[in-house]
Amino acid sequence: MSIEQLKKQYPKKFASEKAIFSNIHPGDRIFIGTACGEPQYLVQALIKYVEANPRAFFDAEVLHIWTLGVAPYTNEKFERNFRHNSFFIGDNTRDAVNRGFADYTPIFLSQVPHLLRRKVIPIDVALVQTSPPDEHGYVSLGISVDIVKAAVENASLVIAQMNPAMPRVHGDTFIHINDIDYIVSCDEPLLEYEASIPGDIAGRIGKHVARIVEDGDTIQVGYGSIPNAILAALGHKKNLGVHTELFTEGIAELMKQGVITNTEKSADRGKAVAAFCMGKRETYAYIHDNPGIEFRAIDYTNNPATIADIRNITAINSALEIDLTGQATAESIGRTFYSGIGGQADFMRGAALAPNGKTILVLQSTAQDGAVSRIVPFLKEGAGVTLTRGDIHYVVTEYGIAYLHGKNIRERAMALISIAHPRFQPTLIEEARKLALIYKDQAYIPGKGGEYPEELEAYRTTGSGIRIFLRPVRISDEPPLKDFFYSLSETTIYKRFMSTLTNMPHEKLQDFFVVIDYTKQMVILAVFEDKGREVIAGVGQFKGNEGSHTAEVALMVKDDYQNQGIGTELLTHLTYIARRQGLLGFSAEVLKENRVMLHLFEKLGFHMEKETLPEVYTLRLGFRTS
Repeated sequence: MSIEQLKKQYPKKFASEKAIFSNIHPGDRIFIGTACGEPQYLVQALIKYVEANPRAFFDAEVLHIWTLGVAPYTNEKFERNFRHNSFFIGDNTRDAVNRGFADYTPIFLSQVPHLLRRKVIPIDVALVQTSPPDEHGYVSLGISVDIVKAAVENASLVIAQMNPAMPRVHGDTFIHINDIDYIVSCDEPLLEYEASIPGDIAGRIGKHVARIVEDGDTIQVGYGSIPNAILAALGHKKNLGVHTELFTEGIAELMKQGVITNTEKSADRGKAVAAFCMGKRETYAYIHDNPGIEFRAIDYTNNPATIADIRNITAINSALEIDLTGQATAESIGRTFYSGIGGQADFMRGAALAPNGKTILVLQSTAQDGAVSRIVPFLKEGAGVTLTRGDIHYVVTEYGIAYLHGKNIRERAMALISIAHPRFQPTLIEEARKLALIYKDQAYIPGKGGEYPEELEAYRTTGSGIRIFLRPVRISDEPPLKDFFYSLSETTIYKRFMSTLTNMPHEKLQDFFVVIDYTKQMVILAVFEDKGREVIAGVGQFKGNEGSHTAEVALMVKDDYQNQGIGTELLTHLTYIARRQGLLGFSAEVLKENRVMLHLFEKLGFHMEKETLPEVYTLRLGFRTS
């Protein structure tokens, strides 16, 4: 139906802008559509009306989730006409909120439609953007349904900017033209959104998150370039589903590639479900009239009860700061309001309750161009606790993964310190010791020697078909190493330590295995995933010998995994690392009865010299040059 046809059929809906805006009264609450769906022309027209008629109305409250576009109503010169109130603070309104010229309402976004329906927050005027109507008279709210649908249904006056650029999106997006009071026709490009982050940090974070997301998972991803990098890193996954608040270009790309199929979802099978879209023109074209995508109101998409019913849902969100106990803020930096609660608390809590659900919090390790750490001893005074200590399973920075679920405060603190920026790790350890969050004698290696060498991580499949992850030890690995030691049989312990060692307390674990100078020694763990946590199957280590450019090497493998190739992979990887460091070979002491270890050294082709003692062989294992 063309605009001319509409004007003939609904002439009263096409009044002059002056006549339309004259319906706004002093003290009215004016709702404006969300983010990229903001009706830019309508907002500018409203401001021009007020400039031309400064006494037209006073003390109107402008309500938004988030504004990406024009926000002139926050200008001080309009303070008698408008007072902005946002459920989520954007760049264009942050200064006004923190200077006291605008308001912020902290709330779980899933609860906003309920407030509007109960008239706790009554809407007098709704300014929204829609597609042109179909042959049945229905227009689509397109890329912004979220709380917009509830606002339209509960507003006393609905003014729609009808824009051919707005896609027609399936789902809960449709309203009938009879429910619109006034129409303003304007063909203008929709707002587009693209965030950036320096260097390769986002890509490194994405790589770590990809280790956690499993084939068949239903994913929710939040805002920004880190989430986009995460989506890009999921290109090798299979049959992912989507149930999210925000639909992005990254989701569209994975759907085009066949990575996101939505075929294994336990709810809304076959559909990618979202509440609104922020992306580029190509993204909007992709969602137009696409039956594989449905936009639903935010009290459905973000309802924790809805999310908790979705099997294998993985919620991925970002934060501004997290403390060593696991409290995180995504809404404020100390006393400065920055963004908002948004939908992440809804998704993280829902996913934590879902069958096999996972929650992942991602953040760049530093802020202000590396000047401050985002991992801190405690949140700054005034910061809002968006996520509590019980909401988070995984925390990911560019330096790795920390698993917090079920961990005590000491374990959490050490795990988070291990993925902080290396420059801040010594300070965090010192502060944590003072606060009694960790052992008072917790040791660490400052400088280059203590920086975790991520480049030495590797996946391997043993000859018996076991898939293991080989990685250097972290300072947070003391608890799983303790469990590993006490799981070993007396025979295995005796073969490794040549004594009947009965205990491995904190002090020994630090000295023997955990706190190492990576430039002088190495401890490699062979781990596998078991119900969301890492389990150590084997440990290999070497330490430099004084007086020669060689190192003493030792291995131990959990009894249940012996003779399955794990020792071979550990020793092969240690040999690679030692050669990389320029070492000439290994030395080892092996019990004569330990034929398995002797055979392993022989199999790997070292140039071997053997000195025989009463019960032990002393071996010199030279690296072959060819």
